[in-house]
Formats: sequence, C-alpha cells, structure tokens
Amino acid sequence: MSLNNAHEEVLFRHDKNPILTAADWPYPAHTVFNPGATLLQDGTTLLLCRVEDRRGISHLCAARSKNGVDGWEIDAEPTLMPDPESHPEELWGIEDARITWLDDIETYVVAYTAYSRSGPGVALALTHDFKKFDRLGLMMQPDDKDAALLPKRFDGHYALIHRPVTDVSANMWMSYSPDLSNWGNHKLLLPARRGAWWDANKIGLSPPPIETKEGWLVLYHGVRNSCAGCLYRLGLALFDLDNPDVCLLRGDEWLFGPETHYEREGDVGNVAFPTGFTIGEDGDTINLYYGAADTSIALARGSINQLLDWLKRHGSTYVGVAAQPAEKTHFGTGS
Repeated sequence: MSLNNAHEEVLFRHDKNPILTAADWPYPAHTVFNPGATLLQDGTTLLLCRVEDRRGISHLCAARSKNGVDGWEIDAEPTLMPDPESHPEELWGIEDARITWLDDIETYVVAYTAYSRSGPGVALALTHDFKKFDRLGLMMQPDDKDAALLPKRFDGHYALIHRPVTDVSANMWMSYSPDLSNWGNHKLLLPARRGAWWDANKIGLSPPPIETKEGWLVLYHGVRNSCAGCLYRLGLALFDLDNPDVCLLRGDEWLFGPETHYEREGDVGNVAFPTGFTIGEDGDTINLYYGAADTSIALARGSINQLLDWLKRHGSTYVGVAAQPAEKTHFGTGS
C-alpha cells in the first residue's frame, strides 16, 4: 500500500462503533446522535443523546454505561421533551446538548438548541440528576446554536461559546453573564476562514472546551461546501486560560473527518460531529462521543497531551479576526 497519503492520526475510532443506534432504544426512534457527555460521581458515563422521532422532532434521552462503551442503560421514556406550551422556542424540538458541571453552584448546565418558528436558538437548563430539569429559557436568539459553557467564572462572569449565523458567515462568539440569564460583552472568538479552506464559511463549537495547563483546548467543526453537499470535519484551537476569548493557536489542517461507512452514509452523509467528551482516570485519555451521519453515536479515543502536541506542530499563531491565518509560526519540531 502506498504511504504517499499518510497523515498523522491522534484520534482513534473504537472497534465497537457505532456504539449506539436507534435499534438500541427502548421506544420508537428514527435516529440517535450528537450526545452531550459527562462522568457522574460514581464513574458512570452519561450521554444525553439527541433522539429524532418519526415526525422529525428531536428530544433528549439519557443513556448510562459503566465503561462508556457498552452495557448502556437507556431511559425508558424521553428524559427531556420539548415543552412548546411553556417554552414556544421549543416548538420544533430540542437538539444537540452540551453538558458542563459548574463547581460554584454544584449543578450541571445543559446548553441545547431550541428550535422555534424563527429557527434555532441557544437555551440553558439546570439539573442535579438528569431526571429533573430547570429550564432557564432562550439565551441567544435565532439563528444561533453550537453552544457550551466554560466550567468556571472569569472576573465573576460565566462564559458561553455559541455560533450565530449572519447572511455572510457563521463564526464562533463568546458572551459573558453574571447570572446565567443576562448575557453581554459579546466578542468574536474565532471566524470561519474563506476560500478553499476545510473550515471555510461555517464553523462551530463541538464539545465544551477542555481545561489544560497550556490553555483551553477547543475542538470545533468546520463545514466545507462542495457540489456534493456539506462536509463536516474537526479542528483544534487553543485559548488563553485567564482570557478565554484570546486565541493562541489554530490548527491549519483538519484533525478528524468522516471516513467510515457509518460516518459517510446516513440521514446526513459525510458528518463526524462531536458534542461530548469524558476524561479517563489518568487525566489524559479523552473519550470523544460524536454523531455519525446524523444517524448513530460513535466513539473516538485519544490523548489530550498528544492533541496539544499535534496543534503545536500543525497550528499557526492567531492575530485578531483576520479571515486568513497569520504568518505561520511553528512550535516544536516538524510541520
């Protein structure tokens, strides 16, 4: 086999993929994908999965596993259903949860997409046990999605990454709040590139940011439009620990993209879309849970240290909000 197209891999698909499909569900479901993820106090992995019914309306359902791979115990009924009577922004469903544990209030915060007549918006809900939820309502107006909280405050304010869409682009922004309800100080976090780049025209947050000693490691998806449709792939960026809206490095290449049949074939082909992760007992192993072709849930594993090393060798320093990357500055050796 020719090695001319060899490239470095740092995320590895689990051999049991896809680990969850609609066939595993205890009630009728069309597709299951894009799960939020967290480790519970007893070490159980919880996935808060997007489940699309046969009407096309999505809700959220929890699945729990001792090892995060198999033996899933799935709630017998939907865990969180749309409530359009009390929350009209949820008229056409709720989607794509990202989960953040906040130490200061000892609560899980679920950021999710609420689909209204006007389009998708960012909503938040609080929970202690993934059984009862306190909906806070819509935080960012349509058209906005791909949101997650950082797990700590900055100068007394919570930080939320989200992705509003305009007529010309879809970029990642960060907003701040003193109380999880009132948001302001909006800042452009990372723009989509232009032209032929793999992340041209549209980008968005994938799972919540990962705190490391070197900064906030952000995995984000880039969407390239082609004559055959959209292609979703995963990239990396690093942000300052104390000033999380300051980008330090941005990867030039994509890190992970649809290659297998379950990622290329489904309701929406050519999509690998991570929305949740857990970290192993060693503090380095990352279990990345992603939606495959908007149809099933798959798992990839890697090392946080190796992801950082990859970014240093395949990334560029980042200046301002320029559409094109700054002059390339490599860290470490190689390219």
